[in-house]
Amino acid sequence: MNRIIKTTLIAALAAVVSFGASACGGSASASDVDASKQIRVGTSPGPYSELFKKGVAPVLEKKGYKLTYTSFSDLQTADIALNEGSVDLNVDQHSAYIDAFNKNKGGDLVGITPIPTVPAGLYSQTHKSLKDVKNGELVAISQDASNLSRGLRLLEKIGWITLKKDADPATATVNDIASNPKNLDIKPMDSGTIPRSLQDLDYAVIPGSVSYSSKVDSKLELAQETLKPEYLLQATVKKGSKGKTWAKDVVKAYKSKDFLNFLDKNNANDYWFVPGELRK
Repeated sequence: MNRIIKTTLIAALAAVVSFGASACGGSASASDVDASKQIRVGTSPGPYSELFKKGVAPVLEKKGYKLTYTSFSDLQTADIALNEGSVDLNVDQHSAYIDAFNKNKGGDLVGITPIPTVPAGLYSQTHKSLKDVKNGELVAISQDASNLSRGLRLLEKIGWITLKKDADPATATVNDIASNPKNLDIKPMDSGTIPRSLQDLDYAVIPGSVSYSSKVDSKLELAQETLKPEYLLQATVKKGSKGKTWAKDVVKAYKSKDFLNFLDKNNANDYWFVPGELRK
């Protein structure tokens, strides 16, 4: 009787130990797999998060990734969440913004690949050519510091104005205009109101994200800015995540044939500027 009880207890104990070991091992393995295949994306208003959802996410999902999205009303809040680890990735900022955030907020964010970017453009509902410009015509540009300087550089690019030689290209204002041969009335305005005012303007420089969200007809665009490297949008992560497999797979997804084919089909009038690095 004692021998039977002893044998039964030994067998039961062995079973418990075996089950516990296999359960712990199985649970850890499943958890690791789940964690490595989940990407939490912070989204902001504008074209770049939408492009990710429609063109990049399907490529990642084919590889078994599960994507979840958290919407933020502005980019700074999205960056704070990314820096604190509440999300893993966002795709709505250029490297100049990343550098400014890291400096001002003590951040640790890095870009892992340049991504398609919508350049600022010069639009008009009333004129069909840059050659139509006449003395004293009204030209609207964005009033926020970054887009104001970019708008002025676009006007300089097309030969309508020149900027002072010592003007800071990142912070130039209308006070930095050295010459304005046509005496254009250059009016800084809130970016969001410019598309609604196009019918009352001769020309307007509209940031890419604003023209996209406002659904401005791309056929009205007469010129585009030349994007400097620091204004190319970046897929952005915390520095410690840069070498992780999922981050590398995000880069591969942006360079994949599936995504580039999708982009080519949805890039009327070269609306998106596509970095050459993505096509290598």
